[in-house]
Amino acid sequence: MRFLTACGLVAAFVSVAAGQGTADRGAKVIRLKGFARFTTGNFIFQPLTVGQVLQPGTVIQTSADEGSYVDIVLGDANAIVPQPMTYRPSIPNSMSSSLTAFRPTSEQNVVRIWGDSALGVDKLTALQTGADLVTETELDLKRGRISCNVKKLPAASKYEVKLPNGIAGVRGTFFDMHSAGIIKVYIGSIVVAWVDPATQNVVTQTLVGGQQYDAPTRLVSLLSTDSLSALQQLSLSLVVAQTVPTTTTLASDRTVVGMSPVGAEPGSVQTGAHQ
Repeated sequence: MRFLTACGLVAAFVSVAAGQGTADRGAKVIRLKGFARFTTGNFIFQPLTVGQVLQPGTVIQTSADEGSYVDIVLGDANAIVPQPMTYRPSIPNSMSSSLTAFRPTSEQNVVRIWGDSALGVDKLTALQTGADLVTETELDLKRGRISCNVKKLPAASKYEVKLPNGIAGVRGTFFDMHSAGIIKVYIGSIVVAWVDPATQNVVTQTLVGGQQYDAPTRLVSLLSTDSLSALQQLSLSLVVAQTVPTTTTLASDRTVVGMSPVGAEPGSVQTGAHQ
């Protein structure tokens, strides 16, 4: 009952969107490094590939290999998928991987699922109310770590992340979260309801940008300079708008170079400017 009460506080913080005409939306895979797989709840896993659109009810698992991760865009099935570039021997570093070619905009909800993690995409719905697009997002971080960019939400929208021992309600923010209850907020605000496994007591804590929360110990602290810098770099890598390469046009060199034709007699004169 304490946990349900705490969840009610979280729900009040994020305001549940309700009404007819609500449509389900998908989550599109836009980056993949290493191996990952997914299941739709039947415990039959399939390999995950870039470009797939996953429906609510899907669980994503990432490899435990170092450096592995998956980036997904929530609620945007038309998100651009980067295309791998072709290697050209004459151009250094031309074999740029598609893993880093795409940059979602700040108007997209992006989630990075780090290696050795399991994330359930439980609910993704949208309701056009006229003035606003009201959305409901429910994720379930079963294991591991995620980093999320959440665009500014209308007051009636809802964005929640379930944890093994709690739940977090999110407003427009950038945060990093571990299933063990370690939460770092770079920008925005989050309210966390955490259940102590030993006592079953529920503690509710609100966090703002620049704070870290260790839910098991109930310790709130300021992020270190190094942590802030790391989160800033991570946020930029996820939300900076995609750049379009500019085309450089070189001015035409109109110098006419005179060259003697093969076999010309010595001293013959050619028209045009001489080199």
